[in-house]
Amino acid sequence: MIEVNKVYKRYHTHNHQSTGWVLRGVDFRLPKGLSLGLIGGNGVGKSTLLRLIGGMDYPDRGKIVRNCRVSWPIGLAGGFQGTMTGRQNVKFVARIHGNTRRIDEVIAFVQDFAEIGKAFDEPIKTYSSGMRSRLAFGLSLAFDFDLYLSDEATATGDASFKAKAKRAFNDRVGKASIIMVSHSEGILRDLCQAGVWLRNGEAIWFDDIAEALKAYGESVKKPPLRKAG
Repeated sequence: MIEVNKVYKRYHTHNHQSTGWVLRGVDFRLPKGLSLGLIGGNGVGKSTLLRLIGGMDYPDRGKIVRNCRVSWPIGLAGGFQGTMTGRQNVKFVARIHGNTRRIDEVIAFVQDFAEIGKAFDEPIKTYSSGMRSRLAFGLSLAFDFDLYLSDEATATGDASFKAKAKRAFNDRVGKASIIMVSHSEGILRDLCQAGVWLRNGEAIWFDDIAEALKAYGESVKKPPLRKAG
């Protein structure tokens, strides 16, 4: 379904200086029907890899082959037009990504899922960050993708909304695959079968998400090395 072939990625500062490789030779294949948890510490490239898989950014070396319909990272709110209302933004995206006969269905789904009340018909620029995330989450789930990308999407909102988000993912397990970044071990164990541990820019594949979490957890618990002398 998805092939990540020897992918390298780095960024440059405004002075055109390299920040070093964020990803170095990342290489794995995600077969159809398998959901994957991306784990690792902060700043190791998990979100970067999601953006590359979603086609929102491009590798410096290597390539990513997509043999399926892939979502943008769920919860991403940066693409909204601030002067347009939530309803107008949803309608615009639905026209681009969905069948025109389903636009009303998409709007109704997002309005119900986001639970932002009258704000749905107010300009996006008046929204709080939480409201924007709720709208983006609902919009992502309104379309039938073969692979959903989730970057801490279930961390949005209060306990009730988090539970709703988890149910939405559970409904898609078996029908579609998920590549998920989350600090919650519980949801990774519930929704993912395999795991990739990103460490020092490289990817370590585990057939079992539990083994991936165990290996990462043990590495975090190790005490720092003492300097000699």
